[in-house]
Amino acid sequence: MDNLRFIRETMERAGTFTTLSGWGEVVIGVTATAAALVAARQTQALVWLAIWLGEAGIATGISVAFMAVKTHAAGMPLISGPVRKLILSFLPPILAGGVLTTVLYQSRLLSLLPGVWMLLYGVGVVTVGTFSVRLVPVMGAAFMAVGTLALLGPGSWGTPLLIVGFGGLHVVFGLMIARRHGG
Repeated sequence: MDNLRFIRETMERAGTFTTLSGWGEVVIGVTATAAALVAARQTQALVWLAIWLGEAGIATGISVAFMAVKTHAAGMPLISGPVRKLILSFLPPILAGGVLTTVLYQSRLLSLLPGVWMLLYGVGVVTVGTFSVRLVPVMGAAFMAVGTLALLGPGSWGTPLLIVGFGGLHVVFGLMIARRHGG
């Protein structure tokens, strides 16, 4: 049993992270699109920001819940070597996004937030993709491209590009992940 445990732990450390749920990504895309549409109607910056921060929390909960279901169905533990790698890879760009969100909000530069968010989210997804299926870093690169476009384009592109990025890219890549990698 000790030998089997050693082999299993070794494989987990070397393994590819495949517990990302495509269906969870689809749901995140739907909730992000709804958040973008609601936030776009707000006239107060703090309310707009609160909607998006709420969506970030909702998306995190959705992702964890769907990953838990997928790992349970596969008979795997949710917290494993690959999941720890995912967290350690994804957290730094997300924390940087939090710091930049605070600075940009205080500086009244909200029009930069959509680009910053998608660019850093994309960086996080690309780094997570190191431990995942090939499609994941491609998704991250797509987020980085949309984020770059949001930063270089006029501020009026913010909401449409948030819908394209956090809405559309999650749905499209989520469907591909679900189809190719078991949900």
